[in-house]
Amino acid sequence: MDSNNWLKQLLLIGVGTTSLVADKIREVSDEWVKEGKINPDQAKGMVDDLMQQLKSDQGNFEAQMQRQIRNMMQDLGVPRQSEMDELRGRIDRLERQVRDLENKLWR
Repeated sequence: MDSNNWLKQLLLIGVGTTSLVADKIREVSDEWVKEGKINPDQAKGMVDDLMQQLKSDQGNFEAQMQRQIRNMMQDLGVPRQSEMDELRGRIDRLERQVRDLENKLWR
């Protein structure tokens, strides 16, 4: 499986989980308002605070997952994109040098 695809799937799982948690938070706060445990302003503040925390945690989770996957790929010996680009450039230069040498031999 493509590593970028795997990462995207993990992140989508995180987004889906966050969405479910957000829905549950709203549901619970609505229930508390109906029961008179908190007023609507308190419910909105609570939901806003928790949603902000979830977004922050999700960003941290995504960054942490990317670091973990990068480290894992490095441990497996998978080259980074920058390394691949560098090698492609070196191959292009070598091919050009070989063509130049071949052209000099045929003259």
